[in-house]
Amino acid sequence: MKKICLLVLFFINTLWANAQITKTPDEFLGYKLGTKFSFHHRIVDYALHVAAQNPTQVKIFDYGTTFEGRPLVLVAIATPENLSKLEEIRTSNLKSIGLLDGKPSTKVPAIAWLSYNVHGNEAVSSEAVMQVLYEMLNKNNTVTQNILKNTVVLIDPCINPDGRDRYAQWYNRVSNQGFNATPFAAEHNEPWPGGRFNHYLFDPNRDWAWQTQEISMQRLKIYNQWMPHLHADFHEMGVNTPYYFPPSARPYHEDLTTWQREFQQTIGEYNKKYFDKNYWLYFSKENYDLLYPSYGDTYPSYNGAIGMTYEQGGGGRAGIAIAKEDGDTLTLSYRISHHFSASLATLEAISSRADKTVEEFVKFFERNKNNPVGTYKSFVLKSKGNEAKVKALAGLLDKLQINYGYATKEASASGFGYQSLKDESFKVEANDLIVSTYQPKGTFVKILFEPKTTLEDSLTYDITAWGLPYAYGLKAFATKEKLSVGNPQSGNTIPALTVEGKPYAYVASYNSFEDVKFLSQILSKGIKVRFNENPFETGGRKFEVGSIIITRTNNLRLGDEFDRIVQSAAKTFNINLLASNSGMVTSGNDFGSSSVNVLKNPRVAVISGDGISPTAFGEVWHFFEQQIHYPITVIEGSTFSRVPLDQLDVLILADGSYERIFGNGDALKKWIQGGGKVIAMEGATSYFADKEGYGLNRKKDNSANDKPELKTYGTRERESISEQVVGAIYKVEIDKTHPLGYGTDGSYNLLARDPYNFEYMKEGWNVGYVKDNNYITGFVGEKAKDKMKNTLIFGVHEMGRGKIVYMADDPIFRGFWYSGKLIFGNAVFLVY
Repeated sequence: MKKICLLVLFFINTLWANAQITKTPDEFLGYKLGTKFSFHHRIVDYALHVAAQNPTQVKIFDYGTTFEGRPLVLVAIATPENLSKLEEIRTSNLKSIGLLDGKPSTKVPAIAWLSYNVHGNEAVSSEAVMQVLYEMLNKNNTVTQNILKNTVVLIDPCINPDGRDRYAQWYNRVSNQGFNATPFAAEHNEPWPGGRFNHYLFDPNRDWAWQTQEISMQRLKIYNQWMPHLHADFHEMGVNTPYYFPPSARPYHEDLTTWQREFQQTIGEYNKKYFDKNYWLYFSKENYDLLYPSYGDTYPSYNGAIGMTYEQGGGGRAGIAIAKEDGDTLTLSYRISHHFSASLATLEAISSRADKTVEEFVKFFERNKNNPVGTYKSFVLKSKGNEAKVKALAGLLDKLQINYGYATKEASASGFGYQSLKDESFKVEANDLIVSTYQPKGTFVKILFEPKTTLEDSLTYDITAWGLPYAYGLKAFATKEKLSVGNPQSGNTIPALTVEGKPYAYVASYNSFEDVKFLSQILSKGIKVRFNENPFETGGRKFEVGSIIITRTNNLRLGDEFDRIVQSAAKTFNINLLASNSGMVTSGNDFGSSSVNVLKNPRVAVISGDGISPTAFGEVWHFFEQQIHYPITVIEGSTFSRVPLDQLDVLILADGSYERIFGNGDALKKWIQGGGKVIAMEGATSYFADKEGYGLNRKKDNSANDKPELKTYGTRERESISEQVVGAIYKVEIDKTHPLGYGTDGSYNLLARDPYNFEYMKEGWNVGYVKDNNYITGFVGEKAKDKMKNTLIFGVHEMGRGKIVYMADDPIFRGFWYSGKLIFGNAVFLVY
């Protein structure tokens, strides 16, 4: 009997031991890692398996869902002791930096966050993460076990599952059995739009600060709940480039601390050990800088962490294996080994300096609260007449966990004027928005609001200007003094709508993107709307051009639904409606005047497909579906010749090449002349430029008369930037009497990313243009400066009964340039 009991006990212990064995990725997946691309659900399944086998060391947080329904997860790995008090560690970390009230209740270990696969077709990242997960729990791996002694590891296995699966599904479908390394094979040439971007074809790695995308909002919410001390972001680059790891390239933003700069070198030293040992090629200190604030390395850096980017040669073109120019074959398994090694090197680096990293992290936030960086300590954004814009900006600050308040009384102050570009005196008025750098996230405040970006090197990877007052089109001042931020809540309230009986009409001013959204909603619900070409006064209120007039007589068919739809939409978008009981105004044109025009409920389409910039198309698609919620038809470019254009009113051409799509252009021209409206943006304007009858001409290039330059080959990269505009801000003069300029104050802050080079239109309306000295901030090359002078930005050309709206600039760039959305809305709805 005793023997039987011992046998049973042995059998139970064996079963328990087997149940705790963590399978390798190969064992779990049923194929060798690196021989095919794993779908997102299998990667998540593996993470769940690792957690199930190691319940005292792994916890998984489900932090959201993508647009296409895929789960977003964060995996926490720690020692049993630290996992048992994981929540206490998280809250103590926040308390130590002033983002949570109270004092830390436990010693905070280093917190390292590793992010993979932000670009979907840079798919090696999420393959490598499975090997990282396995080794972090491998009891025989002394390196990882030592890391966990003083470090909590957070892993996001795939930031962009929709893009990843788009790529994986395509590749697994078209690839040869095994693989075909020939570069021109189908499996190395992704079809449009590729897997890099998310569902709406936005780049999630440029959306950290702006949070225009749902996956960004969800990720940043949990990121801010943790505030890690280190964040590493894993990417891929071109096939023929080996591997990049920090230290980063210049320029560094001036506000990176000495510790953050030093640790970049430390990271490089730890990575170097792995790569040198294996004779792997790599580079550092080139290409990938630390400036633009909305990357996966800079956003964490400006929030106190050590932020870094890793880049493996490969990307969507590499597939399972591809022949390189040097004759070698780059395999997926080889790419996995690089990202896996860099992951461990990163964790080793922070673990080796865990206490110092936490100490410097706390110092960063203490300095912000007591002696913040920068010349300017407070930023004042004028609210009067711009309440909707201020509210929208406050919404972004809430997402970023930046503190702000509203002035409670009038006061005199002096500071740098964002419009005048000089120091001046001004009045702080009640309900002005005030943001101070004296707060935990003071450095980030300074960087987001700085009037001028300091550049230590003009060779940079992205835009060089982004000041939020310019992006939101707000009058603003930066003061050297600390101002009281006043009330946390604005005193601005919309008066309750007073309605007596059935009003003759509802009237609303029009000067913000919220007004565009209001207009879009009522139009999409069948409401007929008018707008005025001249200012008028009624009911004791003054209304500028472009105000929205909604008469009952135009909407009698809706009965009582008319009032419900209009009032409900006004409440949703915080619109200050006036209920007028007469069509006669106190001054100006009455509502029945010929200068009060009826708006169409336009049928809108946008072209997609080969030749079109995926992100530019995505910005338009997202604008309609997620921002103004107005129906839009997507037309695949190759089918354009079969589209019944008479069923459309507006055709939007996002940045791209349209020669192949339109052919000789006869059908398009005929449709425009018959009453159609084209909105041509950025590169799409090239289709019409310098062609007879389209009214758009490039400036004459006089460089042919210049004397030949003696150029130096070694400086060719720097020479080339003399002709570039790297995301600089210019003041655009706007004709606010034209429907395209309605709602503006006569100017617009342009985020220029190319040296726009169009003449003023001789036949047409020059609605937006840059004059001789309209530069504000950001990098502009010497040769590009001349091109930017006296150039057309927004124009309208009339053809028969139709129109072409030219937009040399993309006013809805990355979905974050708020002030441009009004102008784009005008192009869609008001230009008639």
